[in-house]
Amino acid sequence: MRLKFIKPMEPELVDNPPEGDDWIHEIKFDGYRTQIIKDEDGIRVLTRRGYDWTARYQILADQAAAIEADDFIIEGEAIVVDEAGRSDFHALQSAVSSRETYQDYYLVAFDLLHLNGHDLRSMPLEDRREILQGMIEAGGRIQFSEAMPGTGDAVYYLADQTGQEGIVSKRRDSLYRSGPTMNWRNQVLR
Repeated sequence: MRLKFIKPMEPELVDNPPEGDDWIHEIKFDGYRTQIIKDEDGIRVLTRRGYDWTARYQILADQAAAIEADDFIIEGEAIVVDEAGRSDFHALQSAVSSRETYQDYYLVAFDLLHLNGHDLRSMPLEDRREILQGMIEAGGRIQFSEAMPGTGDAVYYLADQTGQEGIVSKRRDSLYRSGPTMNWRNQVLR
């Protein structure tokens, strides 16, 4: 069965991170929202609007082919990193627009929408992420977006001190629903 692109869930931009234990907090990477789909037709790497950029992101497609599953839809952020290990949006833009094959892309994977014939969007986020983390080998070009320990304020402070773009806070029990949502919240620093 050929899997279809799923319109992304869009976090609302807010001024302050949410409080309480109902949330996980991740670093917000400065890149391009990306879905990697594996199905009977092979691997496709799609932009946030569903455009096929597999040829541009061939290194990510090759890495995704090694993930052991019959089919999946993994969502994440395609990035290029600078010398300090931070995502560098300008370097990403240059790499994407270059006519040369670029090898230094990474995908920071943060959600799993489909796996082995099952739509997972009605599962709680925490469960989807646990399955996703188990699928991704450490040290590759596809990396799992770890939830940061601590309160939203503490993670926001850490992101600020280390020069990150911001953080994304997500309700642990949130279901995946395309479009704008307050169950995911975005706090931008720069």
